[in-house]
Amino acid sequence: MANLIAFLVVTSIVVVASVMGRSWSVRRRALIRLYAVDDRRTPTGARSSTRDTALGRWLASAGYRKPNAQTVFVAATIAAVVAGIAVSQIYRVVFFRPLLVAISNVPGSAGDMLALALQGGPWILFVITAMLPAIAVRTKRRSRVLAIEQDLPLALELFATMAEAGLGFDAALAKIVRAQGSDRPLVSEFVNFQHDMLAGMSRTQALRQLARRIDIPSLTSFTSALIQAEQIGASMAETLQHQAVDLRQRRRENALLRAQALPVKLVFPLVVCFLPGIFVSTLAPVLFQMVEVANGVLRSSGR
Repeated sequence: MANLIAFLVVTSIVVVASVMGRSWSVRRRALIRLYAVDDRRTPTGARSSTRDTALGRWLASAGYRKPNAQTVFVAATIAAVVAGIAVSQIYRVVFFRPLLVAISNVPGSAGDMLALALQGGPWILFVITAMLPAIAVRTKRRSRVLAIEQDLPLALELFATMAEAGLGFDAALAKIVRAQGSDRPLVSEFVNFQHDMLAGMSRTQALRQLARRIDIPSLTSFTSALIQAEQIGASMAETLQHQAVDLRQRRRENALLRAQALPVKLVFPLVVCFLPGIFVSTLAPVLFQMVEVANGVLRSSGR
């Protein structure tokens, strides 16, 4: 009965997430209208992207952009829930009693704590197994975002150098894509940007679609600057150069911030792992001598 309740709870969570995704799609269409996008001039692929839900955007940011990605994720989540129920039942039937007998000889409150953890083991296994698809997508998304953040400074430097040499934005982009290949996430996004341009989308709207697909603050700032330069007629070379310098400074500031936060982060490992060893090595002989003196005094007084 408990497992049936858990299954119903997870199913209700999935349904609520889909409903929230629909509401987010409505908000996204409102934002697109604020951007003054003409739907009659928008290609079919961009129209379909405006109908994506929050789940679809989350999967797309992780690199899963096939039409059946949401269906596969929901099916994998349901399969993981069923597998979690099976794993929890196997643990309850096969492993629970032997482990409980094994820890029954543990003295003190440690045995009680271990027994309590063993009793909650089925639920822990169920939650971990049910969340495996979400954990896998989250890990893929974090690795993809990290790869894009690592490649973006070099791409901006190449853009700025080629713009100063006299190449236009599209020609510089084509050379970067041709030189680096399409195996990197940022280059693959640039290829999608080129496809949007070839499909008839304006450069401004293609840049906005690029920022929405990746959803990284540094790239969003980059695309916003390019859109502003496109609209006001500013020099693209100067804009790219300023963006490269700004991104380089932000990376330097982030590195300094992490370096300054490192001593604070090292306090907890030092207190937990290093100081007890020092106390044991320095105070153990003194404590041993004090115990011997106390035993000698007690023995002499007992006689």
